[in-house]
Amino acid sequence: MRQLLPVPLPDVEVADVYAGPRPAPEGRPWVMANVVASVDGSAVVGGRTAELSSEADRHLFHLLRSLADVVLVGANTVRVEGYGPARGAGGPPIAVVSRSLELDWDSRLFTEASAPTIVVTCTAADAARRRRAEEAGEVIVAGEDHVEIDRAVAELGRRGVAVVLCEGGPCLLGEVVAAGHLDELCTTVAPLAVGGAGPRVAMGAGAGTPVPLRLVSALEEHDHLFLRYLRG
Repeated sequence: MRQLLPVPLPDVEVADVYAGPRPAPEGRPWVMANVVASVDGSAVVGGRTAELSSEADRHLFHLLRSLADVVLVGANTVRVEGYGPARGAGGPPIAVVSRSLELDWDSRLFTEASAPTIVVTCTAADAARRRRAEEAGEVIVAGEDHVEIDRAVAELGRRGVAVVLCEGGPCLLGEVVAAGHLDELCTTVAPLAVGGAGPRVAMGAGAGTPVPLRLVSALEEHDHLFLRYLRG
């Protein structure tokens, strides 16, 4: 993979570019996000991310997972993308954010995970579904009427998590941004113009103070750009 920034190099080891340190902010874990988007800002093609990805992007996807203690993802993304457990026996657990708890408890995500899948929900969730979630994995209650990202991230920290990797979808990442918890953003820009009204990588009803970011590296392979930002 070719490096464009900070210093142009014809070939680099991707793991070295994305190496830490990732010091935990006071009171919570470090939160990084990994997203892919078209050049015109769409987060999906035909409702999914697959057509935006590439072999290099998939390699980076698994590399970033290896740097995290837990992967945080929204329930709709789990359903649409057909999530399973993280690859390998040492892969981080997946933490699914869901108020409705409308999840497939017999899916690979729950039945084949080497570490119990975590379900992050709220007090108002259906009691019977919550009991089923407790049977299938581990449950974190973070909020009353809805899942509060502040409480969810803090609770993960209390359980020894130092690095959280958010893989979306757009509404969950929008909540992370609005809460001011985005410390690192890894963005793959696919060489496609999609058009239409597809979602952005981060969106939602709430909006907090914009999070300033600084570009620390830029890589390129087969016209895909791989950008890494840290909090400014």
